[in-house]
Amino acid sequence: MRPLESRWYPYALLAPAFLVLVVVSLVPFLFAMYLSFHQINFGRVGDFAGWSNYSRLMDNERTWNSLWVATKFILIAFPLQFILGLGGALLLNKRVWGRSVILPLLFIPTMMAPIVVGLVWKVMFAGSWGLLSYNIVERFGFLQGTSVFSSPDYALLALALVDVWQWTPFMMLAFFAGLQALPVSPYRAAAVDGATPMQMFFRLTLPLMAPLMVVIGMLRFIDAFKVFDTIYTLTAGGPGTSTEVPSLLAYRMSFEQWRIGESAAFAVLVWIGFFVLCSLFYHVAKKKLNAF
Repeated sequence: MRPLESRWYPYALLAPAFLVLVVVSLVPFLFAMYLSFHQINFGRVGDFAGWSNYSRLMDNERTWNSLWVATKFILIAFPLQFILGLGGALLLNKRVWGRSVILPLLFIPTMMAPIVVGLVWKVMFAGSWGLLSYNIVERFGFLQGTSVFSSPDYALLALALVDVWQWTPFMMLAFFAGLQALPVSPYRAAAVDGATPMQMFFRLTLPLMAPLMVVIGMLRFIDAFKVFDTIYTLTAGGPGTSTEVPSLLAYRMSFEQWRIGESAAFAVLVWIGFFVLCSLFYHVAKKKLNAF
C-alpha cells in the first residue's frame, strides 16, 4: 500500500502540530491546575489546599474589578475595530487610488511590538507637551497639566483607542482578503435583477463574509481580553485599579505578591469561562451563520 493511501497518513501529518500544542499548551495548563489546588510558599509547592485558592480569589474584589475592566475595554475596542476594519476593507475593495501603497503601510501598526506601541503613545499623550495632549486634550479642555493615562475617567478609553489604532489595520486587511475572494457571479446576477448596492451588501456580502467575520471576530475578542503589554507600559493598571485587566492582575499575583496558587486558579477560571463562551459562540455561529 502506498503511503498516501494509508489511513494513518493524515494523522502523521497532523502529529507534529498536535505535539507542539501538547508541549506548549496542554502540559502548562495541567500544571497550572495542579498548582491551583496546592499551597505555594515562595515558589515551593506545599500541601494540598483544596478549593481554598479559588474561594479566596472569588472573595477578592480586585478579581471582579479586573473582569469588569476587561469587559469595558472589549466593549469599546472590539466594535470600533470591527466596524472601521470592515468599512476600510470595503473602500479598499473599490480600487481606490494608491491602494498598492496603502496596503503595505497598513501592516506597520500590527507589526510593531506592543511595548513599542505603548512607548509611542505614552509620548503622544505625555503631560501637557505630548502631540495629542497639547493639541486635543488640553485645547478642548478635557484635562489640564496631566497625562490622559493618569485620569481614572479617561485612561481606559485611551487604552482602548490605542488598541483600535494597532489592530484595526489587521481587521481591515483580513476583511479585504475575504472580499477579494468572493465570487463575482452572484453580484452580476443581482445587478441584472436591479439590486441596489445596499441590497447587495446586506444580502450578498455579509452572508458570504459571515464565516470569515466570525473567525476573525472571535480571535480578536480573545486577544483583546488577554491584552497585557500595552497596558503594562502605559498605565501598569493605574490609576489605582481603573485599568487593571485580568492578565495584569495575574502577573501581580505571581511575580509581585507571590500568590501563585491564586494566580493559577485565576488562569483556570478564565480558561473555563472562555471555553464555555467560545463553545456557545461556535455552536450558534455554526447553526445560524453556517460559519464552521
